[in-house]
Amino acid sequence: MLQCIRTSIIFCLFGLTACIFQKAQEEGPYYEKSVRLSQGLSLDEKVKMAARVVPDSQQYKWQKLEMTAFIHFTVNTFTDLEWGKGDESPDLFNPTEFDARQWARIISEAGMKMIILTCKHHDGFCLWPTKTTNHSVKYSPWKAGRGDVVREVKEACDEYGLKFGVYLSPWDRNAESYGDSPAYNSFFMEQLKELLTWYGDVDEVWFDGANGEGPNGKVQVYNWEAYYRLIKKYQPGAVTAIMGQDIRWVGTESGYGRETEWSVTAFAPGGSGTSKNINKQLGLMATSEDLGSRDIIDKADKLFWYPAEVDVSIRPGWFYHKEQDDKVKSLEKLVDIYFNSVGRNAVLLLNIPPDTRGLIHENDANRLKEFKTYLDNTFEKNIAFRAFTRFPGARKSVDGKEDTYTFIEELPAEIEYKFPFVEEFNIFMIKENVSKGQRIENFKLEAFKNDEWVELASSTTVGYKKLLRFPITKSNRIKLTINQARDNAMISEIGMYLTPDSTKLP
Repeated sequence: MLQCIRTSIIFCLFGLTACIFQKAQEEGPYYEKSVRLSQGLSLDEKVKMAARVVPDSQQYKWQKLEMTAFIHFTVNTFTDLEWGKGDESPDLFNPTEFDARQWARIISEAGMKMIILTCKHHDGFCLWPTKTTNHSVKYSPWKAGRGDVVREVKEACDEYGLKFGVYLSPWDRNAESYGDSPAYNSFFMEQLKELLTWYGDVDEVWFDGANGEGPNGKVQVYNWEAYYRLIKKYQPGAVTAIMGQDIRWVGTESGYGRETEWSVTAFAPGGSGTSKNINKQLGLMATSEDLGSRDIIDKADKLFWYPAEVDVSIRPGWFYHKEQDDKVKSLEKLVDIYFNSVGRNAVLLLNIPPDTRGLIHENDANRLKEFKTYLDNTFEKNIAFRAFTRFPGARKSVDGKEDTYTFIEELPAEIEYKFPFVEEFNIFMIKENVSKGQRIENFKLEAFKNDEWVELASSTTVGYKKLLRFPITKSNRIKLTINQARDNAMISEIGMYLTPDSTKLP
């Protein structure tokens, strides 16, 4: 009889647990990459639809990279220019100690997950032996014209487990056909096709939006839709960035994203005429402070999953300049950039320009090593891991598992976490389950000190990851309050950390 009672209790508990788990589910629909908002919808209806816009698989994988590397390297490295004029001789390009494996090793050891190479910058010089022009490595003294920078970088990426991206500048100051739109588009697409078909998998295609010709220069109409079709045909797993359809320029090259950084925006992606018209009607630009608030949503007819990438150089310039050897960003600056890019729902694209030898300079390499050590020391111990909490399902946000999450239906919601011992901490991390959309609009963090709750920090959006810093605090209890969200909130992870003593931040 006792065994039967025990069995009944177990089944009841199992049933209760199942109910809790079952409750932590959400019915669709979800809208992959975009959704059209019908006329007549209320703002609340539009906002709930915005909450259900989700990334496609490539965008989600890209977001999880967190930090990637830019490599700016071309004839500019040897002319000391940032923007080449297009009339430089290929004879100038001759890196005497070129070593792509050194690049990949340093970048991999720094914790970055991909290299994006400037295969052709605005000067039009191609780092691969293209069949489209004589303005390339094939006609340079480097390796007697038999070298291929793109191939060596791709092979080095494969060896060190890095993803590989190509930067191809639409603006070309060397191509004679530039300004003859049909002819140049054909020329450009042939270059793009070579990069997409000669080197295996390409993970990101980066189209710069720069054009410095000015009002009296050549007017070139780019066939963006044709470019996108070519990428889909030959590299369907690649994301397209900046003037592409998947990844958005954050709007500044400072290294800093917005505190309120929505991945779901009304800002239309790509460079097509349709996208330009949408953005013009809404008064939106990549640099706009607000791209996804309720006010913007209310005016929009369509919303897009269009996450931000933050590009910045480790030096003042994008290309190597010897006089900048002592101007490599400090550790403190790189850390601040990290918290304001990766810690603000964006991916950090950090440029590391090789020198005239074809090597990453020792000063840059040493700074990257310090940076990685700092991040490792900061985030190696999550004080909140397996913290005690009574909130239903909240253990899923401290279990260290990416695919579990705390499901919140009723707002505002207060979730208290208790640690076994009093701890010191000055960093808070929170992540949403963005595979189900970005939803949180406002939250705050408190710690229990001297018999009262003291606010440590607050912010607006979360997204894939939000990092907040505050003075060092001692406590064994914290409380997270989700004040406002666009739909059910889903917290995949929280973390509490303490910065190492070597750098006092903030």
